[in-house]
Order: sequence, then structure tokens, then C-alpha cells
Amino acid sequence: MANYKSLEELVNIDSPSGYTAEACKYIFDYLKGIGYKPEYTNKGAVKCSLGKKPTLAITAHVDTLGAIVSGIKKDGTLNFSPIGGLLLTSAEGEYVNIITLKDKVYTGTLLFDNPSAHANKDRETQNRTIYNMHIRLDEEVYSKENVTKLGINVGDIVAFEPRYREYKSGFIKSRFMDNKAGCFVLFEIARYCKQKNIMPDVELFFSNYEEVGHGGTVGYSDSVNELLVIDMGVLGDACEGNEVKCSICAKDSSGPYDYGFRKKLVQLAEKNKIPFAIDVYPYYGSDGSAALRAGKDYKVALIGPGVAASHGVERTHKKGIEATIDLCLKYIQSR
Repeated sequence: MANYKSLEELVNIDSPSGYTAEACKYIFDYLKGIGYKPEYTNKGAVKCSLGKKPTLAITAHVDTLGAIVSGIKKDGTLNFSPIGGLLLTSAEGEYVNIITLKDKVYTGTLLFDNPSAHANKDRETQNRTIYNMHIRLDEEVYSKENVTKLGINVGDIVAFEPRYREYKSGFIKSRFMDNKAGCFVLFEIARYCKQKNIMPDVELFFSNYEEVGHGGTVGYSDSVNELLVIDMGVLGDACEGNEVKCSICAKDSSGPYDYGFRKKLVQLAEKNKIPFAIDVYPYYGSDGSAALRAGKDYKVALIGPGVAASHGVERTHKKGIEATIDLCLKYIQSR
């Protein structure tokens, strides 16, 4: 069984889209530390060839949901604009870090306006929007001037506390299993290949703008012609997957993935008794979708561990992560 320390460490590094340099450095240093020669792309993504001329890229995204300060209110609270598809109902009450351009970090809480049960009788029935919510700073600030004196400005990053928990049952609860669990899958592929002294024609690619739609568009090696995307498997009433399986996506909102590529993955899962489910994701796009829209002439497939309550209080299981690792390795070996 894999050691999940690197997953926890990566999860605990704030990395909303647009603020991923520290998390990408962690990935770069991890890969370098086990003997590889990773590179940064111009956009700040990390890529790493396991062999000499990669024809398969396996990608996962390190960027997460978050927010950005969009204004300072006269009472000293902050307006915010979401980064990615943030669920406001799940984000309400969450602790956040506000990161300034001078790298100073302040803490706060995302709240509904007039949130006290003793002061607002309609609190439970009112819709949540960015126009009736705010960030309360853990500082003695009661005016816009108080806040600006701290050095907080429009454009500062708002990062949510991930609350990583790993349980003996194998479950992992944390924000940002989408998609730092996928990054961990790539770590384990790299580690396995290094231990076995295998140099497959594979490139690992850690994108850093997936949550805002353009993470997987550029940066791959010119020799790549296949793209295997590792991202969270959708769980829901209309889906067959669960947290202990590897989900194989047949189609998402961008359209179907490559039929032959998917068929090969299903056959390998069946042959090797890897727990899996095939699903259609109705409200979903991936780095594979972005690559195809950018005009990449790739065969693309999408798999990943099942993640419950996506974009909210997420949970997955080590069995689902390890099933995804196993299927990746079987596909690499089959080539």
C-alpha cells in the first residue's frame, strides 16, 4: 500500500488557479528527489519525461477552487469572486487564508451576510450568492481604511482550509481531492517506474489552470499523441461508480472520449480484476477536453478515483486511488 504523506503535504499547500507556484515547486522537488529531471512550462505547469521520447502523456491538475478579493466593504469585510466552480453552500462557514501580494497571510471565514441565528430569522431560507456573502477577517478591522492599512487589496488570493483527514477505514476526507488525489497517482507512477528501473515512453504532466478551463491546452512534448487524464470520478444518483473504484469516463459535457482508448482500459481492468465503473459525467470537463478544443491531435481518455461531494466536502478512498494507479501501470505495460 502506498504512503500517503506526499498527498497530505500537497493538499495542505494553498493552490487556487492562478496561485500554484508553491504547489508546483513541491511537485518539481518531489520528482527531482526520486531521480527525475522535471521541467516547468512557460505557464508554470510541471512536466517530467519518464523515458526518452514520450508518446503518452498522463496528466493531473494541481490547481484547486478558491476565490479572489473583489472589494473591501465599508464595515471591513471583504467581497470575493469565486475561482472555478465553487459551491457557496459548501463554502459557507469555511476558514480561509487571504494571501497578499507581499506574501502576508491573514485568516478569515466565509459567511452569509447577517449570519447570526439570533438576529436574522430568514437566515435558513435565503439563497446564497456572492452578493449576500462576505469574508470576515480575524483582525480588528471595522472600516475599509482599517483593512487597506493591513495591505489587503483587490486581487488578493483567498484559499480555503482543506481539512485533510485520513482514516483507518481507508477513507480520505479533504477538500481538493479534485484533483490532488490525481497528482498523487502520478507520483506513484513515477516512484514505481524508478524503483523498477523502467523508462517508458511516458510524460507526466501536472497542469495548473484546469479549474478555469485552459490547464491542459499546451506544454506537452511534441512527440505526444495520446493523453490519459487522471481526474476525479463523479459520484451521484445517475452514476455507477463509488469511492473504492476507478471511474472510467465514456462521455462528459464536452463529448465522448476516444472509444478505442476507453475500450483498452476497460479490457485491462477486467483482465487484471481492477475495480472499475464506466460512467457519463453530465456536468464536467477536463484537461482532455481543453486539449482537444485547443486543436491537439490526441487520443484522449479520462479515468480517476471516485470522489464524493465534488467541489464541496470531498471524500475518496485509498482503494479507488490504488485502482487508478494499477490501471495506469497496466496501460503503460501494455504499450
